[in-house]
Amino acid sequence: MYRAYLRECDWHTSARLEEMFTISPDSFDSICELPEVESTTDDHKLTEVKMAGIGDLVLAGPAPQFEAQAVVNGEFKTIKLSDYKGKYVVLFFYPLDFTFVCPTEIIAFSEHAKEFRDINCEVLACSTDSVFSHLAWVNTPRKQGGLGQMNIPLLADKNAEISKKYGCLKPGDGIAFRGLYIIDDKQNLRQITINDLPVGRSVEETLRLVQAFQFTDKHGEVCPAGWRPGKDTIKPDPKGIQEYLSKEN
Repeated sequence: MYRAYLRECDWHTSARLEEMFTISPDSFDSICELPEVESTTDDHKLTEVKMAGIGDLVLAGPAPQFEAQAVVNGEFKTIKLSDYKGKYVVLFFYPLDFTFVCPTEIIAFSEHAKEFRDINCEVLACSTDSVFSHLAWVNTPRKQGGLGQMNIPLLADKNAEISKKYGCLKPGDGIAFRGLYIIDDKQNLRQITINDLPVGRSVEETLRLVQAFQFTDKHGEVCPAGWRPGKDTIKPDPKGIQEYLSKEN
């Protein structure tokens, strides 16, 4: 329902733009220079513009598959994204082991791992370090700058192939920016954020986003700004937003 509503909105928006700027659809498409995919509905023909992603990524499209060694419960294990089909996945990249912002993020995600698992979601951390570096960091006490015991896997992207696939490799440095990706139970990308190196991410906000996407998947209604479980959602039509705003204001 929501996707159909968005397509309808896109059609009316394009028509309004053409009216405002008095240009033909062909000229408008030429200016945009984006790939087109044609689709048909009962009442009119639509031209949908494929959403541009980061590199080869397309939001709401398939997440790039990968296979890599990881440190899991203090041991080496091979992990594939396909292992997690049927579950949500939070995949987050960080620059380097034995650094400064990174352990605060990894420890925070590890300590909230059960909350994610309780909603059928697994968390995976990934950097371009080796599994040996990961293991050494896990075996270093937190008071000495280490991670200590981990409740989430640490993937080793030694050749940087996963970072490249996900569009977060820092050019020339061989390390990843702070990319974070929410992948749904059908292995489609639902959310992408990439931070520059100095600023860490929020575990609580990531958990909220997973809960919100799962709610929309199940119920079809959409989640307003700052939505949390138990709060009101919106029926994706003009009457629905009027009803929501009337209650909130």
